[in-house]
Amino acid sequence: MVSSEWVPGQHGMLAVGDAVLETVYFGPSPTEAPTIVLLHEGLGCCVLWRDFPHRLAALTGCGVFAYSRAGYGRSSPAHLPRPTDYMTQEAIDVLPRVLDAIGLQRGILLGHSDGATIAAIHGGSVPDPRVHGLILLAPHFFTEPEGLSAIAEAGQSYRATDLRDRLAKYHDDPDISFLGWHDVWLSTEFRAWSVAHVIDEWRVPVLALQGQDDQYGTLAQIHEIERRIRTPLETCILERCGHAPHLEATEATLDAITGFITRVAPGDDRPAEARR
Repeated sequence: MVSSEWVPGQHGMLAVGDAVLETVYFGPSPTEAPTIVLLHEGLGCCVLWRDFPHRLAALTGCGVFAYSRAGYGRSSPAHLPRPTDYMTQEAIDVLPRVLDAIGLQRGILLGHSDGATIAAIHGGSVPDPRVHGLILLAPHFFTEPEGLSAIAEAGQSYRATDLRDRLAKYHDDPDISFLGWHDVWLSTEFRAWSVAHVIDEWRVPVLALQGQDDQYGTLAQIHEIERRIRTPLETCILERCGHAPHLEATEATLDAITGFITRVAPGDDRPAEARR
């Protein structure tokens, strides 16, 4: 693997397996401080985190690393149709290579929507002592009628409005980005999809945030965490907030995250149980 140099605020490219992934870095490098790894949503990419990574680095003193998954942003294209276990494949096969390539030493996975699910799967499937905590924004563990309906509405907008043109500003191939997400979620096979079992295997503290008005998922997703988790959990339910807490309720989201990171202290090498 060839890693791009860690230059704060600079976009780069990272070779991981057969793909070349768009990247951006903020704050100190992994050799200097803990690293927060950002995993974007189903239509996201590096740029669509907007100024959130920069502010996160400034508030926490941690390094912040974001990358665009294959099929998103300026990264290599993805093969369609995506398989129903595409998030599991990303969490188990791709993400570990990315963490190795950037030289992660200690840090936290912070994911939004699909990215939160990828972080959750990694945390419950890949033994990695470098990962000291999970921060999950609007995670999905199973399908819900409300979320599938919202995705179907997005599909109508993609066909009938300028949504495709707007996505083309951020993605080299908006059809791959949008249809790769839309089509698998609305497939018949995906209706029975669930990865809730990964919660049982978490061994690190977790912060879960969700908007009260999230159109893509109900609070049943958070309740599933509360029912199954065995490690320390903090939750933050945000009023008058939809599916993107970091953009719609930025200050409250940053407050919750910075407090969690302070308490988790990713520089502390003791087991999670000893940090309770």
